[in-house]
Amino acid sequence: MKKTIGLYVHIPFCVKKCAYCDFASFSGREGDEETYVDAVLREAERRSGLEADIATLYIGGGTPSILPPQLMNRLLSGLRKRFVFLPDAECSCECNPGTVTADFLSVLRSHGINRLSFGAQAAQPRLLSLLGRIHTWARVEESVELARQAGFQNINLDLMLGLPTQTIEDVKETLEAALQLSPTHLSCYGLIVEEGTQMRRMVESGAWTLPDEDTEREMYELCRETLFRHGFAQYEISNFALPGFACRHNVDCWKRKEYIGLGSAACGFLGSTRYQNPPLLSDYLAGKPAEETGLSPEDAMFESVMLGLRMTEGVSNRDFLRMHGVSINEVYGEKLRKPLAQGLIAWHGDRLRLTRRGMDVQNSVLVELL
Repeated sequence: MKKTIGLYVHIPFCVKKCAYCDFASFSGREGDEETYVDAVLREAERRSGLEADIATLYIGGGTPSILPPQLMNRLLSGLRKRFVFLPDAECSCECNPGTVTADFLSVLRSHGINRLSFGAQAAQPRLLSLLGRIHTWARVEESVELARQAGFQNINLDLMLGLPTQTIEDVKETLEAALQLSPTHLSCYGLIVEEGTQMRRMVESGAWTLPDEDTEREMYELCRETLFRHGFAQYEISNFALPGFACRHNVDCWKRKEYIGLGSAACGFLGSTRYQNPPLLSDYLAGKPAEETGLSPEDAMFESVMLGLRMTEGVSNRDFLRMHGVSINEVYGEKLRKPLAQGLIAWHGDRLRLTRRGMDVQNSVLVELL
């Protein structure tokens, strides 16, 4: 029986760089799009020799929906020719509101894309402007309606918390607006002010002020409580889904299942090796090879715990033992004492899980394990 793996494809083009973004994304590079798609398909050809079927596909960015429909058609056709997809493969594509068209969505549907993720972020014009987003909430509504008309039922909306000037009332209003669109999945991310971004410069200069820690925690609790009331289950620190709609691609990554990464800055995980393609577009197009990192047994065990604790189901000791040949307690027994005593983690039968409080301070738990 052939094994199954995931496939990630990075599209690094954007209309405009957002204020918080430190991803490999580039605006004003429309002239490189065709060359880039051809380069991705050449990489796909090189990596297509694995005896494995594709269980999940995730096209991320950047802004995948900025590609002209004919180029997305070429990309998806090429991937289908080079890889074998399972009949029930989950195939996701990120889209920015205001950039999707009926023709683009038709191309996605014709090649088996069955899940869309829209970067909605916030319902308030002032917050969208502060983030450097090019859309309004009306565009979010229009894009979701276009997706429904094209036949998409599995739709995620990304929302952001802890933004400069954002209030609890803003978050409540955004959640209400998002739920009006009947998504199957919501990702509620806390803002991370990354080095080298416009957001970082504005915060450090004092021009923008972030909500305090207690306010951001209250925003997070509001998301959890509101979405629970509407039938959403939290399955990861930032992710909530209606029954049966958890993102399989991300869950597989958190469970350390193998995946191929294609495109500039894309990461992959094969065997005991993680790799990352060149983040600079010029380097990728020039054929510069990926940087590879071999994982030691200790690295692999820490990854299993680190990634597993992101999920509300936690880490299965049986799975850990099967994967690594030792139990979680044999490796981390002493280091677990303190976070267990502090009520940050707890055993639930076979599974080690973060508590509700532990989810708020996940990094401190991981520091103990390191």
